[in-house]
Amino acid sequence: MSTLEPERGTGTGTLVEPTPQVSHGDGDHERFAHYVQKDKIMASALDGTPVVALCGKVWVPGRDPKKYPVCPMCKEIYDSMGGGEDDKGGDK
Repeated sequence: MSTLEPERGTGTGTLVEPTPQVSHGDGDHERFAHYVQKDKIMASALDGTPVVALCGKVWVPGRDPKKYPVCPMCKEIYDSMGGGEDDKGGDK
């Protein structure tokens, strides 16, 4: 073997990051409004990057969330973090 050739298994490689699964469908799982950090929503609106909801859903927002019920899993996670009706600006 030549000294200019790399040894087997010691060469360079390419690190490939997994691509998030972005949903564009209209299935039942799409029928919820999800909790996402406000700054992430603004960034998505400006450059079209996907956001990640508290429940783990990854998608590019494009619908009015007021038209859909809140995702039960997002709500449960949000409430467990100390959020609640008072933090949402709701009437009491």
